[in-house]
Amino acid sequence: MIYKGLRLRDGTCRLTRDDKKLDLRLDLWNHSPTGPEWGYGGSGPAQTALAILADHLRNDDLAVRLHQRFKWDVVSKLPHNRWSITPKFLTTWIKLQHRNRDVEW
Repeated sequence: MIYKGLRLRDGTCRLTRDDKKLDLRLDLWNHSPTGPEWGYGGSGPAQTALAILADHLRNDDLAVRLHQRFKWDVVSKLPHNRWSITPKFLTTWIKLQHRNRDVEW
C-alpha cells in the first residue's frame, strides 16, 4: 500500500492509495471541498492530512486529533508536483506522536 499525490497539468491535485482515488473524508471535517493540496499549511493540505490518516489508522477520532499536526509536520513540506508516503513512514510518525504524549490517546 502506498499513498501518492500528483499535481496535474491543469493544477488540480490527485490523491490516491494504490492508484485508486482516496476518499477525502469530508464527512469528518470539511476543510477543502475543492480537493486535496500539499506543500503549504492551508485548508487543502489539512484535508489531505485527514484523508491519509483516516485511511491508514481506521480510527476517525484519532485521525481528527492528529491531522493538523501531520499537516504541519509532513503534508506542508511535500514536493509540489508529486510525492509518495508509505505505511511504514506513517506508522513511525504516529508512534513518535504517541511517545511524545502530546495528543490524548
